[in-house]
Amino acid sequence: MSTGLIGLASPASAATCYGSAHSYTKAEGPITYPAAQGSYLYTTGNCADINIKTNSASEVLACFYPTSGDPYCAERGYVDTKAGIWAVLATDVKDGTKFKLYFATRAASTGVWAA
Repeated sequence: MSTGLIGLASPASAATCYGSAHSYTKAEGPITYPAAQGSYLYTTGNCADINIKTNSASEVLACFYPTSGDPYCAERGYVDTKAGIWAVLATDVKDGTKFKLYFATRAASTGVWAA
């Protein structure tokens, strides 16, 4: 499990990355966010990693959907998150990478992600 600023170059990098965070609301039932088939999240140049800050403890995994080839998930597997603390789901991810967040339970979840 990784939390905090581990893996970021500097506090300025963290401010840029986390300052570009997007909120999410995962409904009860589906384990993915976004849940809709064909809907994805994309990494940007604001962050080198995929980060999440959940509003309640959870286990979250980032899975990637390349243009060609089979989908695959981050090597670190499910990451235990703590409410209100940033956690790193994947490191050194290329800009424009298509991904989804997978949650270990079907419980509703809210928070923010930055990538």
